[in-house]
Amino acid sequence: MAAARHPGPTTARRPGPTAARRLTAGGADRGANPVELAVAMPVILLLLFASIQTAAWFVARSTALNAAQSAVNAQRLHQAPPGAGEDRATRFLRAAGGWLVDWDDPAPSCQSTATEVTCTVRGRSLSVVPGVSFPVLQTAHGTVERWTTP
Repeated sequence: MAAARHPGPTTARRPGPTAARRLTAGGADRGANPVELAVAMPVILLLLFASIQTAAWFVARSTALNAAQSAVNAQRLHQAPPGAGEDRATRFLRAAGGWLVDWDDPAPSCQSTATEVTCTVRGRSLSVVPGVSFPVLQTAHGTVERWTTP
């Protein structure tokens, strides 16, 4: 029985004539990758910044709604003083960070009747793309705590 012959050290193979021609000539596609990247990159960056701007708008809406709900909760308490809701919303927005901008012009507002309270917070979303910001308007509504007869 003949022993299996172990191949010796591998040597680098030379490319065949077709591969050599492709490597040296480059063909019609030579330099196509940088051109494709130059065309695709602005679209990719536009989608990236648009998604970040959309996320900033959603966070600003959430911030405004939470501020309006906090204002309603403060204003609907039994015998709450006038302005308690606006003060609570203002404190909330100062602590919430800069996701909602220009919320102080006009300031948060609350309208109360004997049975209901409605608070509104306005502003704009934080601008990630220069010159692009979206308006934000959120309103919360609740009933005023009061004594009633059965």
